Amino acid sequence: MRKILLATALSAFATSALAGGYVAPVVEAAPVVVQKSSSSSGIWIPILILVGVGLLASHHGNDK
Repeated sequence: MRKILLATALSAFATSALAGGYVAPVVEAAPVVVQKSSSSSGIWIPILILVGVGLLASHHGNDK
């Protein structure tokens, strides 16, 4: 008898909980404005870092 009551209660709860179905939330993203840089000054820092690492690596190999 308990199993029947439990099954009835669970089925009643499940049908009322899912009565409306699932509706995915809609999130509107704000527009993002990207400004391009016309100069190539941003490339110098990575180049200098690579040159520095290269110099350190070559200097480290010469130590005896």
